Amino acid sequence: MTASPLIVVATPAEAEHLTDLPARIVVSGVGPVAGALATQRALASAPADLVISAGIGGAYPGSGLQPGDLAVSSVVVQADLGAWDGATFLPLTLLGLSVRPDRPQDAVFPAWDRAAQVATRAGARLGPALTLCGVTGSETQAQALATRYPGALCEGMEGAGIAHAALLAGVPVLEIRGISNPVGPRDRQAWRLPEALAATRRGVQAALTELAAR
Repeated sequence: MTASPLIVVATPAEAEHLTDLPARIVVSGVGPVAGALATQRALASAPADLVISAGIGGAYPGSGLQPGDLAVSSVVVQADLGAWDGATFLPLTLLGLSVRPDRPQDAVFPAWDRAAQVATRAGARLGPALTLCGVTGSETQAQALATRYPGALCEGMEGAGIAHAALLAGVPVLEIRGISNPVGPRDRQAWRLPEALAATRRGVQAALTELAAR
């Protein structure tokens, strides 16, 4: 069976903007566990040469991103996987733990080695994409995450789960997020969903073009 790109999105609304593209699309549901399970099932049923975690997301302070802009992952980070010691967050490496059963690895997943080229094609920013199970809801939390993960661009809820499943399957992965809002206090009236969805589509098209050009 010939391998083809796999796009994993959280919601049907995100999928609707991508259905005509030359790739298999799976709607996972929300969260990293849902993303991982959907990706694992999809890869078990048919091979893929690239997994794309796509959707809308928030932009971190200092990222320079505004609603309607586009973020492409340089790495995908499960930013809330670790332990708190008072006010200090301890990553898995400091705890002697790993996301893999057979070797050390922190909750940081490498992105496709063509990520920079995709970002250039799409006119996007390239940097860390953070995954959290609970959406950040304050400026203090947003700034703390941006400080803990220098250069962090965007926040989503599925990327690290999708990246984890792709890593275990030996398939490269890329996270693409159209920016709908700044990370911080929840102000739905300020969200720009149509612009974010259009940016997501632009990023996915750039990734598919880059894959075809290899």
